[in-house]
Amino acid sequence: MPKAHKSRSGSMQYWPRKRAKRSYARVRAWADIKDALPLGFAGYKAGMTHIIVADNRKNSKSKGGDMSIPVTVIECPPIKIFSALFYKYDVNKWLLKKEISFKADKELARKLKLPKDNKASLDNIKLEDYDDVRIKVYTQPKLTGIGKKKPEVFEICLGGNKEDKIEYIKQNIGKEIRISDVFKPGNVLDFHTITTGKGYQGPVKRFGIGLTSHKSEKVRRGPGSLGSWCGQGHMMYRVSHAGQMGYHTRTDYNKWLLNVSDKPEEVNPKGGFIRYGLVKNDYILIKGSVGGPKKRLVRFNYTIRGSKKIPKEAPSIEHISQESQQGN
Repeated sequence: MPKAHKSRSGSMQYWPRKRAKRSYARVRAWADIKDALPLGFAGYKAGMTHIIVADNRKNSKSKGGDMSIPVTVIECPPIKIFSALFYKYDVNKWLLKKEISFKADKELARKLKLPKDNKASLDNIKLEDYDDVRIKVYTQPKLTGIGKKKPEVFEICLGGNKEDKIEYIKQNIGKEIRISDVFKPGNVLDFHTITTGKGYQGPVKRFGIGLTSHKSEKVRRGPGSLGSWCGQGHMMYRVSHAGQMGYHTRTDYNKWLLNVSDKPEEVNPKGGFIRYGLVKNDYILIKGSVGGPKKRLVRFNYTIRGSKKIPKEAPSIEHISQESQQGN
């Protein structure tokens, strides 16, 4: 028999495999929505459970019957607007030309230096001088039970034209923006996460290469000899070697939003979620898994690709499992 050979696994699209700069992702692509509303939101990953729904997929063999779906629970406390950002497009990049900050909660001082003058106004802005208007928002982790006060700060694009964006900002300065104001059940979303960090790992775990022969002269769990492939004079990045695994920025496209609710008592399991506790604010249910550990901030926005396979309407939820996850 020929010798069994296990080549490397893992997509080479993700390179270099290095640690993310911060614990929540940066979003660099946004959908085109005509309504004047934020195109994204954020929440804290609480855990997973399963639900029973009526199958509403058009070509499903079990259409109309009950279907069990694993879901991820994400707690979404309201966010607030900190500043308005005015951009000018120059060749191939957006340049930030002006930022107007507003009055913010005292907890935001843990994250950045707050402006002394909070009497900023948008009335004197000449929109013809700018090409886009965005908002910088901050989260309110103090409303959750994860034991954290320091908020996260990030940018979100708005839908509509420039006039609609300015009007939306004026109406929501100092107000809380809730998840139900942005997304509805049945929406398809893209999730931007920082995956669970696993530290420095060897090539067998990191890339799934096979073990070398037991008669191998040197390493057992290494890539082995590359033979005469050494003309470049250095080790190519394509060779499976040890290094950082996890804590990478990743995007998960086309996740189905099944439910948006302000009744956390309907989803909290007996004893709470392990390593998280009880959900206290608005929450969403997402079909399938979401990257990252519990308590980590997850960013999500309207999908930029879309999928014809996912129904536009969310199925009716008949049961949400609230059984204890404590192993009793």
